[in-house]
Amino acid sequence: MTASDLRFLAFYLPQFHPIPENDEWWGKGFTEWTNVVRGSPKFSGHHQPHLPADLGYYDLRVPEVRQAQADLAAAHGIAGFVWYHYWFNGRRLLHRPFDEVLSSGEPGFPFCLCWANENWTRVWDGRENHLLIGQRYSDDDDRAHMRWLATAFSDPRYIRVDGRPVFLVYRSSSLPDPRRTTDRWRSEATRLGVGEPYLIRMESSFEKVRGDPTELGFDAAAEFQPDTITRGPQIRHNIAVRAYRKLLRPSSPFRQNWVYDYETLVRRALETPTVSYKRFPGVNPDWDNSARRPESGARITIGSTPALYERWVRGVAESFRPYSAEENFVFVNAWNEWAEGNHLEPCHRWGRSYLDVHRRVMAEALTAQAAT
Repeated sequence: MTASDLRFLAFYLPQFHPIPENDEWWGKGFTEWTNVVRGSPKFSGHHQPHLPADLGYYDLRVPEVRQAQADLAAAHGIAGFVWYHYWFNGRRLLHRPFDEVLSSGEPGFPFCLCWANENWTRVWDGRENHLLIGQRYSDDDDRAHMRWLATAFSDPRYIRVDGRPVFLVYRSSSLPDPRRTTDRWRSEATRLGVGEPYLIRMESSFEKVRGDPTELGFDAAAEFQPDTITRGPQIRHNIAVRAYRKLLRPSSPFRQNWVYDYETLVRRALETPTVSYKRFPGVNPDWDNSARRPESGARITIGSTPALYERWVRGVAESFRPYSAEENFVFVNAWNEWAEGNHLEPCHRWGRSYLDVHRRVMAEALTAQAAT
């Protein structure tokens, strides 16, 4: 298999439209764009704000926007979107765009779901202990959840492995008994006739549990980049400079935030040893959530360029060997995480350059495959 056999799937954030809950919690008309436009540089060379180009400040309730996103992704080698799915004991949030995709049949672009099973708090403005809506797990909720998921799983556009619908869980360690939950999901999905799901647990900076996912009832794991393991140490200066900052600049952005080097992230990610269990690789064009945390506590990666991102994508394409013809995923974080400075969608600074990386790598792989 070559890079042309890989399926690059990009995480997709549906936060770009107003909902009553966000109006109540964050103010009337709040969307992710509210965070994006308040981004500002914290130090020399810090690129903020990240501003959209081709698609503008879109509203995901508009069908033409969703079609334009799908067309752009397909034209540049992205095989599908991984929509974030917000389920809280039967209550769903930010669901209108996805529901309209399901009901309309448009766009005809592959997708799957990732359950973002975190409590919603005021973490975005630094108040993690202020709970907005929490997760409550139970046997009945596991079954109810799968009954709702069965509708999405039945869609012909849904991404599958050997006929099995792919479903990701962002924080499997938050499940009280992961094996019990995954067993119930499989049993209920089989009873409903939608096929046994292909379950993937994410390995992220927040997910402390690593290792064989099958022990928890999952089929595979997936990297969610940038990971603390590959991110590397914070950017530091020599002892004299650090002492000066500590004495005279206690509020230095390098002390108030975590600042990392993108090239180091790429190098360390490509040097990560293989694991004995089934794990799909991940890549990440950039990361900077200072727009969400304007005061302090942001995680900022500096130095990202399309060339460095291409080194990462090419490295993964050359080294990753799919587990089967359809177990061939590479997860891209993300398609449109604008307030995290983390997007393949075109921006004012780089245009389509990050997207062009995927188009170029896939086109060259197809040419090489045809020549053999």
